[in-house]
Amino acid sequence: QVQLVESGGGLVQAGGSLRLSCQVFGSTSRNTMGWHRQGPEKEREFVASIKTGDRRNYGDSALGRFTISRDNDKNTLYLQLNDLTPDDTAIYYCYIIHDGENYWGQGTQVTVSS
Repeated sequence: QVQLVESGGGLVQAGGSLRLSCQVFGSTSRNTMGWHRQGPEKEREFVASIKTGDRRNYGDSALGRFTISRDNDKNTLYLQLNDLTPDDTAIYYCYIIHDGENYWGQGTQVTVSS
């Protein structure tokens, strides 16, 4: 059974940083993985992904500020968030593609105060 457990969210002031983690159970972090987010009264949006061979893609909101990475020894995906603004306030969800199916974590809340 594939399970993703996110952590690292919290309350931070504008301009601050956070690192989100997503630990993988029942699969391998070497698979394609990524992050989406959903802010209050907003649609879910793509943030970043990392594919086999470590090819990375970023959404417009993440370019230049967020970095996706993974530690396969720890079977964990990360998202480094820098220079945060109140617009980054959202629940951040990690996902993995395992045997052709998408699995999602429960989400971790990031709140950025002005």
